Amino acid sequence: MQGSKLYVGNLNYAVTNEELNELFSNYGEVKSINIIEGKGFGFIEMGTEDEAEKAKEALNGTDFKGRTMRIDEARPARNRERRGGGGGGFRDRY
Repeated sequence: MQGSKLYVGNLNYAVTNEELNELFSNYGEVKSINIIEGKGFGFIEMGTEDEAEKAKEALNGTDFKGRTMRIDEARPARNRERRGGGGGGFRDRY
């Protein structure tokens, strides 16, 4: 693992930062938690790479609040190019 930030997917939409903090703090220091509202996933930054790896190994595939969590190393954000226009115009048809 190359970082201490984890992607946590397939979360129950009712899960709170406090609940995730309690769960992940069993494996080390939790530096930050960012749940993406209404999407069922979030990101957790652990204190060290080793702590992140321990949390991933222990919690990936386990049930939490009725959902099987998917935990992986978070990937860096991609730069998204703006392509303009919404389509459907004359040029798009011919």
